[in-house]
Amino acid sequence: MTQLVFIENGNTVTDSLMVAEVFKKNHKDVMRDIRRLECSAEFRQRNFALSSYTSEQNKELDKYIITEKGFSFLVMGYTGKEAAQFKEMYIEEFDRMKETLNKPPVPILTERQAIIQSLKLTAEVAEEVEVVKATTAEHGTKLVEIEQKLDKQITLNSGQQRTLQKAISRKVYAIEPDKDARGELFQQLHREIKDRWQVTSYKDVLRKELENVLNYITYWRPIKKGE
Repeated sequence: MTQLVFIENGNTVTDSLMVAEVFKKNHKDVMRDIRRLECSAEFRQRNFALSSYTSEQNKELDKYIITEKGFSFLVMGYTGKEAAQFKEMYIEEFDRMKETLNKPPVPILTERQAIIQSLKLTAEVAEEVEVVKATTAEHGTKLVEIEQKLDKQITLNSGQQRTLQKAISRKVYAIEPDKDARGELFQQLHREIKDRWQVTSYKDVLRKELENVLNYITYWRPIKKGE
C-alpha cells in the first residue's frame, strides 16, 4: 500500500485508486460512487478533480483526486466495523499531513543533517558528527557510536511502518474470521501498542523498539468483553 494521503498543489489529498485499495473495492465502483454523489456541482468541482493514471497494461485511465472534505462525503456511505477502522486511519493521516504542510520550509539538508536537526541535537553534538565524518578511518569507531545514539531516537521509516501494519493485519485476520468483527480488534491492538509504548500513533514507535512491538503482536490475544 502506498501513501494514504499526499500533498498536491499545496493541498492534502488522496485519490480514488487509494480509496478503492483501502476499502477493498473495485476502482470502477468507487468512480461510479463519486459520479453518483448527491452534491452540488460547485462542491464536486472543488473536491473531486478528474485526473488520470497509467495502468499495468500501459493504458491511460481516469481517476479522481479527492480533498479531505470530498473523502468525508464519499465514505459517509461506507459502513461496517472494518470501514470505520479505515476511516479512522484516513483521518489520522490527513491530520498528520496537514501538520507537515503547515510547518515552515527548511533548507535542503543531507540525510544526517536532517536527522540531527529533527532530533534537536545540541550544536556541540552536531559539530562532533561533522568532525568525525571528516576524519580518517581511525575515528570510525566513534562515528559508529554516534550513529547508534541517533538510531535510539529515530522513529520508524515508511518501510518499517508498513511492516508493522502488515503484522497487525495478519494477526487480526488470523484471530477473527468474521470481517465485521475485525474492526474492534484493529482498534484494540492499535490502542494497546500506543499505550504500551507511550506513542500517539504506531508510526511514532522508535525504530529500536520495532522488534519488541512485532514480538508483542505475535503473542497478542484480544481482551474479550466481560473479562
